[in-house]
Amino acid sequence: MIKNIAFGAFLLVSGFISAQMTAMSGAEAKAFVTKVSSETQEIKTLQSDFTQTKKMDFLDKNIVTYGKMSLKTPNMLSWKYTKPYQYSIVFKDNKIFINDQGKKSSVDAKSKTFEKINKLIVGSSNGKMFSDPEFTVSYYKNGNSNVARFTPKSAQLLKYIKQIELHFPKNQSTVSQVNMTEASGDTTNIVFKNTKINAAIAASEFSL
Repeated sequence: MIKNIAFGAFLLVSGFISAQMTAMSGAEAKAFVTKVSSETQEIKTLQSDFTQTKKMDFLDKNIVTYGKMSLKTPNMLSWKYTKPYQYSIVFKDNKIFINDQGKKSSVDAKSKTFEKINKLIVGSSNGKMFSDPEFTVSYYKNGNSNVARFTPKSAQLLKYIKQIELHFPKNQSTVSQVNMTEASGDTTNIVFKNTKINAAIAASEFSL
């Protein structure tokens, strides 16, 4: 169960869209992508607390977990769950390192689905996710946020992910919320808060 929850975190996302959300015009989408791509070029590190809510069809209650995400460019990413259990996943050197409450393991991430998701998350800190060849991207807006929706192109990725949404608050170029719909229909919502940009991150955050 814990592994399924953690896997959902990297497949990232919840699929419903509010009634107020509308598609951006071509000019609006171009301006949004240009702004985010430009402003995120200066990001070297990013840290944030997160709350993850997982909804699964066979469970009556949502699964809510809490933790901390740390990112260091160009390709280091750490997710550390702290409540209600301890579970860590680190992406580094094309490998996935896992610490499941003291039980450690690693997986070769090269050319795997996790590697695609890792690229997308890291890309959200530098604007490169908009040009990821694995996804078709469409753009939306509502009163509070700009939203980039990613739909996988490959049949392999579509086995796991139906769509991913990254939410950017108006006048902000970092992601505040990630929503995922899996192929099964299960959804994952991750909300970030207390985000710190370019603060020093201890090397221990990327080790288990």
